[in-house]
Amino acid sequence: MPHTRHKKAFSLLEVVIALAVFLIFALGIYGGIQMVFKIVYQSRLRIIETALLNEQVETIRNLSFFDVGIINGSPSGMLTRNVTTTRNGIDFLVTRTIRNIDDPYDGTVTTTPRDTAPADYKLVDISVVCIYCAQTTPLSIQTYISPKLLEGDPAHGALFIEVFDADVNPVQGAQVHVTATTPSSTIDLVDTTDNDGMLRLVDLPAGSDAYHISVSKTGYTTDGTLVPSESVPHPEKPPATVSAQDVTEISFSIDIISSINLQTVNAQCQPVGNISFHVVGTHLLGRNDNEEDNEIYKIDNSYTTNGSGLYDFSSFEWDNYLFSVSGKDMLGSIPYSPLKLMPGSSQPVQLVVGPNTERSLLVIALDNISDQPVASATVHIATEGYDATKITSIGNVRQTDWSGGGGQTDFIDETKYFTDDGNIDVYTSTGNVTLRKIGQEYVSYGSFESSIFDLGAGVHYVNLIWEPLAQPVDAGNEPLKFQIATSPSSTPAEWEYFGYDGTSATYYDSTHTAIHEIHDNGQYFRYKVFMQTNSVTTTPTLSDVVLTYTNSCTPPGQAFFPNLISGPYTITVTADGYQLYTTTVNLEGETSVGAKLVAS
Repeated sequence: MPHTRHKKAFSLLEVVIALAVFLIFALGIYGGIQMVFKIVYQSRLRIIETALLNEQVETIRNLSFFDVGIINGSPSGMLTRNVTTTRNGIDFLVTRTIRNIDDPYDGTVTTTPRDTAPADYKLVDISVVCIYCAQTTPLSIQTYISPKLLEGDPAHGALFIEVFDADVNPVQGAQVHVTATTPSSTIDLVDTTDNDGMLRLVDLPAGSDAYHISVSKTGYTTDGTLVPSESVPHPEKPPATVSAQDVTEISFSIDIISSINLQTVNAQCQPVGNISFHVVGTHLLGRNDNEEDNEIYKIDNSYTTNGSGLYDFSSFEWDNYLFSVSGKDMLGSIPYSPLKLMPGSSQPVQLVVGPNTERSLLVIALDNISDQPVASATVHIATEGYDATKITSIGNVRQTDWSGGGGQTDFIDETKYFTDDGNIDVYTSTGNVTLRKIGQEYVSYGSFESSIFDLGAGVHYVNLIWEPLAQPVDAGNEPLKFQIATSPSSTPAEWEYFGYDGTSATYYDSTHTAIHEIHDNGQYFRYKVFMQTNSVTTTPTLSDVVLTYTNSCTPPGQAFFPNLISGPYTITVTADGYQLYTTTVNLEGETSVGAKLVAS
């Protein structure tokens, strides 16, 4: 039988492993070759760039000292700041920076005695970078150029520009753009501030109000000089003057851009759209010739919220901003106005608005030291024929008239209510509710139920207050009392009325006005009034019902008084831990008073 030899082949796994090993070695060799090519290419770029820098230095050294400078720059000369050149088919950007140097050997422009010719020599900085090579770090060289004899033009002066932020810290790397037209030259230069936030230009042609300066930095606000105009006849910072053999110092302030996300809402936290509002800051542009009101502010403009009550300021400067609204009363703001907007902040602002009244007063209770709003401060205002008290940081809804009668489900018409049992009278005494009179005698019992109030989400109920608290003695014990019902829905299956202990067995009366916590977070509210008398000749009277509460739209430390009469008002503010505050204001329109409370 013939002998047959069997040859053993590679398995699939062995083939895969062999290919993987080969691929690793191949990729490593390829990567190494690529790295070598990259290093060679970068070395080639550096050689070309070094040659370009040497060419630039030799070109500048062959210029007259007075020609070494940037066209329309300082020092002014024959060179352009940026130039593009091509070598070996590669494009390069060459950037030249030239500055005057004030050497301390013979004194400086800021020392005593002053160096009246501070441009002793020039610093030349040249950098070159490949434009299309993804090169991130340019190659640069610096050298000094000095004159043979005189230092500089004695008809020139110095301009020192300082840039700092809102905390008066130096701003490094701020871009400073200086333009000027003087009898001897035209200046148009851009430079940056140093580590001290300074840009020192020591050899500029003299010129009166000739130098216009603007300062900026990416992500920062801007500042600068302003040429007098019809709209701003007297700028706060007019163009700078450079005097011969003298130093002009000018400062500017920039900081990180801020934003404001503003919303107009009502007291129930519901958005109110298309509200016109006004914003005014404190940073000045300049002044006009009006003796009474001559200040012109950077921000002093009117805006209108959209249909959802929103307006976004995406690029705003830090400052203190005062807000006001048109066509509505501003019941307060969150945070309180004026708003202190910090640099680099994104600040939400809510303006709480209500029905427009001819005269109103907003009192803001503030801690004298921290300048923060004081909650639960008692604010009392009084004038002839008017007297009212409110608590700061507490919202309220109020009804003072029921003469519109019943039949209203939601509280829209402030003179109406929902229903009654037929035994009350809302017409005989204007603005008051009494028991119904049949002939010469009052009925013994009557009740009515209010419309539905919407207080917004997250509501915390505080107190139910009414006037007058004192009722006729003949009417008997507690002739006027209340129960309230709340619900997260405006259409519950049933409105359940409870008293001060959270049960249906009790009532709110003259000794129980604090609302039980069972009602918290019940967005919708209504009250029920129970009136009774022990005498047919006497009736209890209701003239005013106020519900106090807090929610996310309750302005902090603020108390608002609408629909006031004109005249002088005495304002008294008291709070635990603070001294009594009192002042007088003459109320003619919408007025705001900041009450600074001093700790006792």
